[in-house]
Amino acid sequence: MYPPAFEYAAPESVEEALDRLAEVGDEGRILAGGQSLIPMMKLRLAAPAHLIDINEIAELAYIREVNGHLAIGALTRHADVVRSEVVAGGCATMASAAPWVADPLVRNRGTVCGSVAHCDPEGDWNSVMLAVGAEVVARSKQGERVIPISEFVVDFFTNSLRPGEMVTELRVPRDDDRSGGAYLKLERKIGDYATVGVAAHLRLDEQGRIARAGLALTSVGPINLKVTEAEEMMVGQEPGDELFAEAAQIAARTCEPTSDVRGPAEYKRSVVAAYTRRAFGRALAGARGET
Repeated sequence: MYPPAFEYAAPESVEEALDRLAEVGDEGRILAGGQSLIPMMKLRLAAPAHLIDINEIAELAYIREVNGHLAIGALTRHADVVRSEVVAGGCATMASAAPWVADPLVRNRGTVCGSVAHCDPEGDWNSVMLAVGAEVVARSKQGERVIPISEFVVDFFTNSLRPGEMVTELRVPRDDDRSGGAYLKLERKIGDYATVGVAAHLRLDEQGRIARAGLALTSVGPINLKVTEAEEMMVGQEPGDELFAEAAQIAARTCEPTSDVRGPAEYKRSVVAAYTRRAFGRALAGARGET
């Protein structure tokens, strides 16, 4: 199916893109990788009257470390993250997830910021961002907002961007020497959406107890689910199998899977529990410098 007709613009600067967004308001959509937007337009699930293609804005393609966080520009492709030494040394959860995103074709074109903004509950990146406590930078003609990812993800395919705003950057807290993380994903075949995905992150204090825990789930709810109850329960505790099993039970109880072609709901709950234990085990090994 062909998409409805639309106006097309290819600005060469962020300022020009924001000018165009301000003109068209709710009728405009940003085009970066297009790996989610274009299929939706072809199926007529999305019908923007104006497409603003930002691929000519080279200044938005970067991964760098700034003031204790990793800055991921809006034109950073998934494949850029896979290859990035900055990410490999700066965020174990993100580095673990990157090779699991879709397939090579999508990874070469799709963008991390675009995936985050898309808010697909079957997408991998928002679980990672929820687990590590990332922030989204949004810009408009009125200025810049920094939005915690927990406030950015609003609902099924719905974010908290205002009319005239575009995502320009993700800010991901940098791991310190006592941090570790992992992303585990069950898929039927390479490139498939997750049957279940689990993102885990740990930071230990100087005594080896848990100073911060992050846990988020993919494909088992109407949005990517942040398991706050498990995160809060773990803080101040000695890490280990017993604690991770308790967190796994909370995660299994919190998730809201449905039975579909990828498996029955109870099977998915059991995978959530198993993957939560396993992901925290890998995160702990990383935090202790054992991997």
